[in-house]
Amino acid sequence: MSISMPYPFFWHFSDSFSVLWAAKMIKILTGVRMRSAKMADCHNWTIFRIIGYEKPLFMKLKDNWLTEGLIDYEYKKYVLLAYLKKVKESFQRVELYPFLSDMVYHYRNLIAIQANKSMIYDAFPKELSSEDLKKLEVNYRTILEDDAIMKELESIIEFAIPQLKSHLDEGSVIYEYVESKCEIEPVGLTSLATNDGYLFITQPPETETRIFRYRTTIFGSSTDTLRGINLQYVFREKRTLSNSYEKMKLKLIRQFKDLPNPATFLIISRLKFPFTATLMPVAKRMLVKQVSKAAA
Repeated sequence: MSISMPYPFFWHFSDSFSVLWAAKMIKILTGVRMRSAKMADCHNWTIFRIIGYEKPLFMKLKDNWLTEGLIDYEYKKYVLLAYLKKVKESFQRVELYPFLSDMVYHYRNLIAIQANKSMIYDAFPKELSSEDLKKLEVNYRTILEDDAIMKELESIIEFAIPQLKSHLDEGSVIYEYVESKCEIEPVGLTSLATNDGYLFITQPPETETRIFRYRTTIFGSSTDTLRGINLQYVFREKRTLSNSYEKMKLKLIRQFKDLPNPATFLIISRLKFPFTATLMPVAKRMLVKQVSKAAA
């Protein structure tokens, strides 16, 4: 669908500037991907009017954004601020994911690079031919030996870390608020085996309960055990006076014979939140905590 924009974009340059670069800069600044544009020159001003555009659902910050393309403080600043603008808009809708986990990745990555500059090499793209990899290694050594580039990277990192931290803190506050509005409790008798079972999730004003089958995965060293969890949607069930959560559990036992005595947990949210982007990730983490506590 093409939408005519009610305003043009104005750019001032001392020399010629291509539509391709204009499209790239507009995407960075606004998150809009141009499909077509009209261009007109007026003295030293170049005017672009967007004819049609596409807006991405999730503006992901590339893994190697720090070292990809032009290593320039102002350019990288615009890239990061455009991304964080989308993060802010998502948080205003109380939509935490996928931005929150994406920011955690980038924040930890920048902290690690700041502590050990040799990790900059890991920030370069690796999907290259053997010949390109050799060139990359040469370029990498050149960058490390180039004081000007390293100072530019340090400036970018010093700007980016507090910006990401500020937005992470905002996301954490929202996460804690959502979690505070949720309660988790077992359904029926608690099973001793909690690695596999069912999760019920409900929130107002819905009368139906979403039912998922869960399976935990244990990984890590002998001193640091971590749990991951996989959820598989089963069905929805409407709760009534004659169809309690315990009745739903019995129905699952009759239908799925491989779990004769399943651990079953219910998460009730007292407020309505975006399900996929917010409530579901919070519910998964609450379930992991509950399972870990039961296994301790």
